[in-house]
Amino acid sequence: TRARSGKLDIDEVHEGTFTLTNNGSFGSLIQTPIIVPDQVAILSLEAITKRVVAVDDVIAIRKRAYLPLTYDHRAVDGAEASQFLVDLKNVIENADFSAEFGTEAA
Repeated sequence: TRARSGKLDIDEVHEGTFTLTNNGSFGSLIQTPIIVPDQVAILSLEAITKRVVAVDDVIAIRKRAYLPLTYDHRAVDGAEASQFLVDLKNVIENADFSAEFGTEAA
């Protein structure tokens, strides 16, 4: 793509405030993304892997992924950033994506 080959024009990459990056598509389990100049935050989507978790006091295997968020404390309050991640987690965990992916809900 043009972005990967470094062929984007400056008009295509400035004035952004939030970046969403998909490092998980390369198999990354967790990274700490760095904010580019003039942006406020970046959220990294990491690889989905099976992990051992406790569900109602029973050991189970569930799909999990890290969602690291890096943000500029001059623009974003830490409590609000944490609440954003909690809300995002709840949306993802409680959503039924079967229609979008053509599969049964997991």
